[in-house]
Amino acid sequence: MQQPSPTPRKATGRPPRISREEVVGTARRIVAEEGVGKLTMRRLAGEIGSTPMALYHHVRNKEELLVLLLDDYAARALRPVELPADPRERVLAAATAIHDALAACPWIVEVLAADDLFSTHALWYVERIVDGLVDCGLSPERAAQGYRAIWYYTTGEIVVRATAAERRAGDDRPTYREQVFAALDPAEYPRLAQVAGRWEPVTAQDAYGDGLNALVTGLLAAG
Repeated sequence: MQQPSPTPRKATGRPPRISREEVVGTARRIVAEEGVGKLTMRRLAGEIGSTPMALYHHVRNKEELLVLLLDDYAARALRPVELPADPRERVLAAATAIHDALAACPWIVEVLAADDLFSTHALWYVERIVDGLVDCGLSPERAAQGYRAIWYYTTGEIVVRATAAERRAGDDRPTYREQVFAALDPAEYPRLAQVAGRWEPVTAQDAYGDGLNALVTGLLAAG
């Protein structure tokens, strides 16, 4: 009597070898589609078809993975072909380039808000801003402080706009602020009541350049 063939055993061995480029590319897609909060080592391993342990050959933890993502984006971001020779204009151009790069990818601001993660490739922009402020007459220390002020203004503007856009997506109802402004007492808030009906369209305008220009003017005047 013929014996039944044994059930084939599944092949065992190491999981498929993965590259750092595959790790970064997959992580970039997850973050772009679903946000930083959805990126975990386990989720990333599952998307790649590997194991969390295999990822640790490339990154030690999520923090290091985020640094890789930041550096990857900064390396791929387009730098201005040529910055102005005038140091003040050079500062404005470099800061605007940072703003435009971050506005196209707001999740980066969320990561950078921790203030201890940064990309070495992004230091190209920082160097140009600090150098421009020094050439305008600031000490290196004051130039570093000036860069921080520009950074806070830039990232704050992006975070507020991105968050507001996300909250309003698919909701045409008046915002809470619109409701409050519509009921303002002109006797108590005369100036706000004067512009209440135009507050939303006025503040929705892209005035980053004007604000940046005023900020740099103030930094240089203060010395």
